Amino acid sequence: MPPRLNIPPVTRVVLVVLLLQSVLSAAVRYRQWSAHSEIVVEWLTLIPQLSLFYPWTFLTATLVENNIFTLAIAGLTLYHGGKYLERAWSSREFAKFLLVASLIPNTLTFLVLVTLFTITRNEDWTLMTIAGTIPLQISFLVAFSQLVPAHTVTLFRGVLSLRVPRFPLLYIGLVAILALTPLLTSASLLLALFGLLSSWTYLRFYKTVFPDLDSSQPTSMRGDASETFAFAEFFPGPVKPFVAPITEQIFNLLVAIRICTPFSQADISAAAQGSSFIQRTGHGGVRAEAERRRALALKVLDQRLHAATAGPSGSSRTQPQPPNQPSGPTIHTQPQANSQAAMTTQPNTVLGETNYNPEQDHIEKEDS
Repeated sequence: MPPRLNIPPVTRVVLVVLLLQSVLSAAVRYRQWSAHSEIVVEWLTLIPQLSLFYPWTFLTATLVENNIFTLAIAGLTLYHGGKYLERAWSSREFAKFLLVASLIPNTLTFLVLVTLFTITRNEDWTLMTIAGTIPLQISFLVAFSQLVPAHTVTLFRGVLSLRVPRFPLLYIGLVAILALTPLLTSASLLLALFGLLSSWTYLRFYKTVFPDLDSSQPTSMRGDASETFAFAEFFPGPVKPFVAPITEQIFNLLVAIRICTPFSQADISAAAQGSSFIQRTGHGGVRAEAERRRALALKVLDQRLHAATAGPSGSSRTQPQPPNQPSGPTIHTQPQANSQAAMTTQPNTVLGETNYNPEQDHIEKEDS
């Protein structure tokens, strides 16, 4: 008897809807196919000029793929990413995330295409099809950047090694290249950009985060104030100093128009501790993430203490001890077995071959 696939409920429903809608769209287009015109399904996909009488397409268009290649990629993305995130967040929170990552990018892309038509009077903009799981795919990458920010993915047998927060921008670059070919349209690039912005904004400022079961915090909070999830972290180290001031000004504008609210000092302190408010998961991920953050903090503290005691001023103040006086190990010889074991623990993720390198993460933060 074959093993039963253990798929969480929301992920299972999304996969079924994706398959049914994609097959239905393909069947309609095949039946009405013509060599002289392009067939569109305005009641299933979002087309600015034709879908105004079908408002549900703002949501259903996300789960429609127009060819077998993109359908296979979408199915694999939703299966692996959906299982991971739904178990990490709960089905209710995952469903809310899918709603945000689908509805907002589709709506903003719709408005941009209508604006471009208004400016250029080119009717092709309003006849462009808005469909596909591109906003969901990049939203999953943003979510992984929040959950495992210091992990790296090794590709091509170690030839290329990238930290998880680098993948959203790489994905946008890939979509931009494919948008120049017949495989994707210009709407796909807009969906990727708005998917990145909407998912990061939701996770950064609005998503409910519950306290750890071992924490004494009585209530939940919203958003993620940690430095590892700042928008500049999606960019390489040399670019971060230029991106950070721009994002700060945009954030101040959003605060002024009351779209976002600034983090309180308590939120920042909780994010810095890393263990008071973290994501819930059913397979030990809470403790693994807490241990990872604690290990990283201990490593940074130990490096700072080591630098302070090894400097000229620190060495000049150190008093030599008599040879016959027993003493415990100094800061230079303090064993680090527990913290090293915690930092080298590799959690099970769906990102392939991953590893955690706090040394590299600390060096990048120093360079930025």
